[in-house]
Amino acid sequence: MGHVDSLTGPGGYDRQSELRPGDPVYVWRADGTMVQFRVTAVQTHLRDQFPTEAVYGPVPEAELRLITCGGAFDAATGH
Repeated sequence: MGHVDSLTGPGGYDRQSELRPGDPVYVWRADGTMVQFRVTAVQTHLRDQFPTEAVYGPVPEAELRLITCGGAFDAATGH
């Protein structure tokens, strides 16, 4: 899970909303190798309707899920 913004500015997921199906996403591993994923879907869910099983359930092969929350950052609460 990542953040779109924080107290200090844009977060790692600042441009997540620009992703579209078919876009590549590159992940650099600790050993210096890179793996490429492709965006297959972009979804938005209300917090109380989060599809937990669909997101965290078993899958037949490696998948990457980029998850963040929406809305404006509230500096008073840090959320």
